[in-house]
Amino acid sequence: MKPLRSRFQKEVDKSVQQYTASIPFDQRLYRQDIAGSMAHAKMLAKQGIISEKEAELITMGLLSLREEIEQGKFPFKPELEDIHMNIEARLTEKIGEVAGKLHTARSRNDQVALDLRLFTKEAIEEAIHRLRGLQGALLDVAEANKGVVMPGYTHLQRAQPTLLAHHLLAYFEMLERDVHRFKDCLKRTDVLPLGSGALAGAPYPIDRSFLAQELGFSQISQNSIDAVSDRDFVIEYQATASVAMVHLSRLAEELVLWSSAEFGFIDLDEAYTTGSSIMPQKKNPDVAELARGKTGRIYGNLLGILTTMKALPLSYNRDLQEDKEGLFDTVDTLLSTLEVFAGMVRTLKVNAGRTHQAAEEGYILATDIADYLVKKGVPFRQAHKIVGELVSYAVEQGKGLHQLDLSQYQRFSKLFKEDVYAITIESSIAARNILGGTAPQQVEAQLARARRIVEGRDEG
Repeated sequence: MKPLRSRFQKEVDKSVQQYTASIPFDQRLYRQDIAGSMAHAKMLAKQGIISEKEAELITMGLLSLREEIEQGKFPFKPELEDIHMNIEARLTEKIGEVAGKLHTARSRNDQVALDLRLFTKEAIEEAIHRLRGLQGALLDVAEANKGVVMPGYTHLQRAQPTLLAHHLLAYFEMLERDVHRFKDCLKRTDVLPLGSGALAGAPYPIDRSFLAQELGFSQISQNSIDAVSDRDFVIEYQATASVAMVHLSRLAEELVLWSSAEFGFIDLDEAYTTGSSIMPQKKNPDVAELARGKTGRIYGNLLGILTTMKALPLSYNRDLQEDKEGLFDTVDTLLSTLEVFAGMVRTLKVNAGRTHQAAEEGYILATDIADYLVKKGVPFRQAHKIVGELVSYAVEQGKGLHQLDLSQYQRFSKLFKEDVYAITIESSIAARNILGGTAPQQVEAQLARARRIVEGRDEG
């Protein structure tokens, strides 16, 4: 007779055994499960529910199981369903019947909730660490190229000149919001569920405050029914990861565009590109492209857990076994993407000549010329119309705005004087000297702020 089937007359069907087993994927929770069990045993002994000797024997047995798992010697058995029962059964083999006392005042329901919270807390902390790593890479490139000019875009059309560092700092800000979202997610993940039992609490004098301290939780769940059935923290992690992947995908798209011959703004390091199976000249930005694709997987995992939780009655239901694979995939995908992006960004080379050339092409100073008229008293909408007509004329003439002579300017407004030619890419950038603007002084200040954040000297 297998564990948990003492009231059954039949063995479980093999197809059911395979269908319900979670050990192929939840075995990665072994560290969290063993940590929770050791803390629980210590608490039971402290409260006099088991003896100190029994707790010591259980703890030593659990440490030996952890060593077995890490050495690849642990005999995982699918018929035992999950990591919890595998560890309990193996512990019994190692230390005898005293292992059965470990499950006193505990259910698999609060045990799995504990393991998943411990895992998610670690995943959040690692995500924040790697987000900081990517921010550092962006900052390194921005600082090394802080004088580089490039066109800013709207609708993927050249719009106004800006500094490359200013553009890169936009991604720094996106990632900073991701850091704060993960920190906020951590607050709701950092809640101890252990002690909730199956759903109604434990009929023993357990010390949940002691458990929280042992396991590093800052809060204790206030409702046992909610504690065993809550997966909001999984949803929140998935949602936060999805937003972070939005930002990585946007950056990926720009790296793909900028590394193309049509843009030529950057050159990606060969270590982060691949070749073609048929075209020997190709240098493909596959890492960035894969990140765009993997973003969809993370969105799918979020939708999966939302759908799993939809309409679940209280408290625990076996549906909740489906909370793990999507979470594990999201954690692995996000962390690996952040790691590879940091290396890809840090090693890219900027073609400053090409970015400056692109900023000078076309009619990118049109807004500045409209502002020139506004400063001479023309209402902005009228100035907008005048310069729009001026640009249309220049296009017909096949000339840039600075290739027009003053008489041609004055066909559209007598307010144009020789000083209109003082409007340059550099003057345009320098004019935007307000907080958040692209002027060199502002960008310098934002670079300094970003460096303080990355180094932990500023909360952002």
